[in-house]
Amino acid sequence: MNVFGVDIGGSGIKGAPVDLERGDLAEPRHKVLTPHPATPDSVIGGVKEVVDHFGWSGPVGITFPGVVTDGVTRTAANVDKGWVDLNAQAVLGERLGMPVTVLNDADAAGVAEMTFGAGAGRQGTVFLLTFGTGIGSALFLDGKLVPNTELGHLELHGHEAEKRASTKAKEDEDLSWEHWAKRVTKYLAHLEMLFSPSLFIIGGGVSRKAEKFLPLIEGIRAEIVPAQLQNNAGIVGAAMAAVKR
Repeated sequence: MNVFGVDIGGSGIKGAPVDLERGDLAEPRHKVLTPHPATPDSVIGGVKEVVDHFGWSGPVGITFPGVVTDGVTRTAANVDKGWVDLNAQAVLGERLGMPVTVLNDADAAGVAEMTFGAGAGRQGTVFLLTFGTGIGSALFLDGKLVPNTELGHLELHGHEAEKRASTKAKEDEDLSWEHWAKRVTKYLAHLEMLFSPSLFIIGGGVSRKAEKFLPLIEGIRAEIVPAQLQNNAGIVGAAMAAVKR
């Protein structure tokens, strides 16, 4: 069974039909750049472009980089403030002319990884962390999601963690892998102190380069692994949510 998933990020909007039996993309994904400013109207235009690229008709799952409750986007840290308290699910559904389900981006990626990827079958406390424009978090207890944790906004040494340890921070400050890994280590240590997880799954685009930084992270008790679905996890999780609606 194929269902369409779209992942809205701070830098790109990407999507594809997803084979939900395999937990993988049914076709190569299509990506457009996230417009700036990332207003609802302009971003929804990008989403429609991605969906129209495949000539898709049917349910669509869409991730959003912020808190989402009952289809309403409550926060907008890395997109335009016009998203705050917007019934994004209704607006997107009307614009696309299809049934739409909207959920937090890291939650979507986490559900996909816990079902088809690095977290499959894992019990206890597990974190999926997506490193990109910001830091997204998905928290699971015995395989069940605690939604909208948004722990990239934790204060760490006087700064929001994602302002110091996101992939964007690495690029903006031209940090070496070693320097960036030290910041990530401090962030993981803080989460470990608060939640004592048994597993950290590192997702986002940087997961494709796990060999460059994971060996540099030391002193964390929890197991640390890269996301198996890598940067497609959000698309897969979005499609899964569209079926569960």
